[in-house]
Amino acid sequence: MIQVSLAILYRDGKFLFQLRDNIPGIVHPGVWGLFGGHLEPEETPELCLKRELIEEIGYHVSDVILFNHYADSLVNRSVFYAPLTVDLSQLVLNEGWDMGLLTPEDIQAGECYSEKAGMVRLIGTPHQKILLDFMAQKLI
Repeated sequence: MIQVSLAILYRDGKFLFQLRDNIPGIVHPGVWGLFGGHLEPEETPELCLKRELIEEIGYHVSDVILFNHYADSLVNRSVFYAPLTVDLSQLVLNEGWDMGLLTPEDIQAGECYSEKAGMVRLIGTPHQKILLDFMAQKLI
């Protein structure tokens, strides 16, 4: 089973999402999703998440809290949360088409406009479910 770690990063009541590249053959092309990625051999989910955030947006997060695990027949997702302590302008998007702070209303609607794409793009179904669960828990 594929092991991945995902980050719920929040700031000012909004949540950081990545608009995935719209390239055929990748998982969830052209949809909004959470930042994160696959575990390397011998890597813990927490270390994976910290590495992926540095690689994908140049963000160093010191402390993350485990929110939940989401498993299906193909993927086991470890989901962590932490505040986003820098402005969006201080992040460098190294992977993906766009990034943005999505509102709870965007997440409930399942879509959000992307300036770079010039159109409304869907939120990936597993990522929307994770965020709806997270918002229902009122942890922040």
